[in-house]
Amino acid sequence: MIVRYYIQNLSLQVGVNGLEIHYVILVIHLIVGLSLVYIATKAFKKTKYPPMALLAIGFALIVVGDTIIGDIVDSFGENMIGEILEEGIEIAGFIILILAVKRS
Repeated sequence: MIVRYYIQNLSLQVGVNGLEIHYVILVIHLIVGLSLVYIATKAFKKTKYPPMALLAIGFALIVVGDTIIGDIVDSFGENMIGEILEEGIEIAGFIILILAVKRS
């Protein structure tokens, strides 16, 4: 509740609306997520350890499913097929992460 009040006051003072804040958070989410994918990929290239490749793939699916696919689904409105697609990609990412951890 306090955070919402602060954001509303900030948007009134700076002239920022909720949509612009959403895109800033989305960009930060993409940068952090893709940094994680980059680090995992770099670690795989260095070690040639197969579970590390699975980690990179799993992280990539989660980032893509949560940010890119999720934002596309939200822009077309709430529909069940889009939600299923988004959640399915994220679940596949988590399953691959579980396989990577089990194999290491």
